[in-house]
Amino acid sequence: MRSRYSAFVRNDTTYVAESWHPDTRPTGLMLDDGDHWLELKVLDSDADGDRGRVHFRALRRNGKGFSVLEENSRFLREGGHWFYLDGDSKVSNLKPGRNDPCPCGSGKKFKKCCAA
Repeated sequence: MRSRYSAFVRNDTTYVAESWHPDTRPTGLMLDDGDHWLELKVLDSDADGDRGRVHFRALRRNGKGFSVLEENSRFLREGGHWFYLDGDSKVSNLKPGRNDPCPCGSGKKFKKCCAA
């Protein structure tokens, strides 16, 4: 999961496609160049033989706002490699409070950073 997240950060379409199981991989995969991924939190994971599951939350900046992608992903191991099968995902807007730390990671309060 972490390597796929890194590929999204780098906009590495080739790696994302190669790590996606051929049975569920979309044709003509395109990544959104405007997304700026900021953080990945793996909330839970488990494996049962060659089947795995990862529950994660990823934070991204899109335009002037922030959003959170939360997903329960399914993986399959074939030939010693894990492949992404599919996932149930939800995207929601993140609305930090003025005095909250800025989600961009600057260390400043939101009101003095990205809200300005």
